[in-house]
Amino acid sequence: MYNNFSFITFEGIEGCGKTTQVVLLKGYLEAKGYKVITTREPGGTELGEKIRQILLNSNSENITSWTEIFLYEACRAQIVKEIIKPALEHGRIVICDRYIDSTTAYQGYGKGLDLESVHRINSLASQGITPDLTFAIDLKPEVGLKRAWARINNIKTTEREDRFEREGIEFHKQVREGYLKMAEKEPERIKVVDGDRDIDSIHREICGIVAKKLETAKG
Repeated sequence: MYNNFSFITFEGIEGCGKTTQVVLLKGYLEAKGYKVITTREPGGTELGEKIRQILLNSNSENITSWTEIFLYEACRAQIVKEIIKPALEHGRIVICDRYIDSTTAYQGYGKGLDLESVHRINSLASQGITPDLTFAIDLKPEVGLKRAWARINNIKTTEREDRFEREGIEFHKQVREGYLKMAEKEPERIKVVDGDRDIDSIHREICGIVAKKLETAKG
């Protein structure tokens, strides 16, 4: 956006492995001399982390879909102002673990909120800042949820972030379908990556795509 290619996001269903790939891509880019900032949604700021606790803890089961989306957008507005926009303006590469496409997939396709309304709210909260490249790590929900629960079950009950994992399988299928539909509409920005492979294979594919984008951005 600010330097032709500087804002990368990772998306996908629960357990797809995107957070691992965020860490690996940061290391790859830093090894090449780039200054990289990583952050996450929900979270990323002091306020955002407090909102994250509300959104992802299973004790918050009675949150309505509209309440949910506005909490996400509040978190987004804060992270854009505090972290994403300043970092981009200072020439950093920003990698964000979830962003506007998560809201479209989860609250739009998954929860059935009006997509046009979701897009408008996303645009307001993000100040119109759109990723230059988005990786949608694709995985069957059955596989992703199995992975997610294996991780969650090793965490103390009071610290578990499992509210979305507790949603029915049909919800997760709708979320996955939402990501695939978005990728069809924006193939240049959203790259679907097969997540049912070993970590290194996924990382190599992502690095290959990023390397080409960086080369193109240099002109």
